[in-house]
Amino acid sequence: MKNITVLPVLVIIFLFSAVNTVFCQEPSEEAKKERKYSFSFGPLAGFVHGQSFEYVYQAGDSGELLSELVWDMKPVFYLGARFDFSRSDIMSDYGFFSSLQFKAASPADSGIMEDRDWDWNMSQNKSLTNYSRHTNKTLKFFWFDICAGASFPIADLFYIKPLLAFSWMHFSFSASDGYKSYMSENWNIYTFRGEVITYRQNWFLVSPGVSIGAQIGSLLQFELSFKYTPLTYCAAVDNHLDPRKTIEYFDYTGWGNFVEPSGAVSLKLDKADITLEFACRKIGRTVGNTYVNSFQVSNKSGAALSLIDASIIFKIII
Repeated sequence: MKNITVLPVLVIIFLFSAVNTVFCQEPSEEAKKERKYSFSFGPLAGFVHGQSFEYVYQAGDSGELLSELVWDMKPVFYLGARFDFSRSDIMSDYGFFSSLQFKAASPADSGIMEDRDWDWNMSQNKSLTNYSRHTNKTLKFFWFDICAGASFPIADLFYIKPLLAFSWMHFSFSASDGYKSYMSENWNIYTFRGEVITYRQNWFLVSPGVSIGAQIGSLLQFELSFKYTPLTYCAAVDNHLDPRKTIEYFDYTGWGNFVEPSGAVSLKLDKADITLEFACRKIGRTVGNTYVNSFQVSNKSGAALSLIDASIIFKIII
């Protein structure tokens, strides 16, 4: 993860060089007319609002829950950068496009963490047995998306873009203070001080998708997109910080259904675009194995994610 800190420096150097190219080497009018493709880049800012989930399933094929931990991201504010390559006039002819964006956030409180346990066979009794609640802090937030595809104008009215996308997301959390209660002890409350549990997830997604868009005059562009895939993978680490003995769980899970409807509206200026984007990213429950001290345990593990993502992007066009 240390190499990630180099990325902002490289982005700044790249942006400085590109800005110098835009404003110091203005292309001729003839070159502008002949140019079929353009490159755009710029900063972005936004937030996510939602939850990350951690599961423990009973051994066997029942899929019944033993434990569910819910980690809030309500909200997490981020900064980042966006890079796009596409046809200068998307309605003029078919073409190719690619896009890359990176988002990162500083550590901040982001809601609560809730831990629910069902310490028996749920096919016979589905009552909750344990419950705990803690303050949640999002310690690390890194998000990298890349996609590429082709664009096809349809009868000068709208365009369609089939695409293939890859996404990597890294989240880490810390649950502190709060309380825990047990049904077997008449729900008496036991309070905590300090850090109780930490959890981190690395998500990897490969997804096909499609976008449909339209241009209104020369200033406005609208686009709706949809992505879906079962090709999801999550590597996660859970640390229960018991003062008597710290227990570290390694979870390797996959095959949770990923869906992401999204929309964007862009104000297209002479040398810049201002874009508002909104997306709903959801990954259903994954299933996989858990290891403690290199030994696989009998219970299965899982993860899930549900986020609303909103951002504003300012791009310079070359």
